[in-house]
Amino acid sequence: MRIVKEAQERKNEILDIADRLFKLKGFDHTSIADILMEAGIARGTLYYHFKSKEEIMDALIDRYTGTVMDRAEIVARDKKIPAPIRFLATIQALNLNDIDGGNLIDYMNRPQNALMREKVNRVQLQLVTPLLAGIIQDGIAEGFFRTDYPYETVEMLVAYAVLVFDDSFLPLSDADKKRRIDAFAYNIERLLTAKAGVFGEIRSLI
Repeated sequence: MRIVKEAQERKNEILDIADRLFKLKGFDHTSIADILMEAGIARGTLYYHFKSKEEIMDALIDRYTGTVMDRAEIVARDKKIPAPIRFLATIQALNLNDIDGGNLIDYMNRPQNALMREKVNRVQLQLVTPLLAGIIQDGIAEGFFRTDYPYETVEMLVAYAVLVFDDSFLPLSDADKKRRIDAFAYNIERLLTAKAGVFGEIRSLI
């Protein structure tokens, strides 16, 4: 007997199956046929919801980033918290290691998932920059920071962090990573004309 499912339920089922297969085989090594076989659906049913495998990947990325962004926005918009603490707490909330038991980062760092990692980095730059820039603007009003370029400063910081702290792009020894994190905190304070040490705790967040 044919089971008819609501569109959103079917779409979520396809995403769950694709997510599992991408983690098992990698994005590059998973075919549309693999997804169809696992889901037990016709090609036309899948294409009703997604036009391509890459579109499925984009929907999964939206799911991953949506989870962390929802969590981070709650912290970022809590203006009862002083801006420097809120900035650090928001970075902590954006940690993808907290999703899927810490396996998500390892999964995306595999060579066969390079396109997925690239897309996640792009989404992070687009979504995280305005969120953190808003906190910096609050910090300027509160007297913690001083800069004429809050958005551009955060954009540079996020772009640097996404690139340098991506182990798949630039593998670092523990000593090298510690030095770069220390330098990152040091330079954030100077770019924002903040009090020395205000971002010292950033070492525990990256």
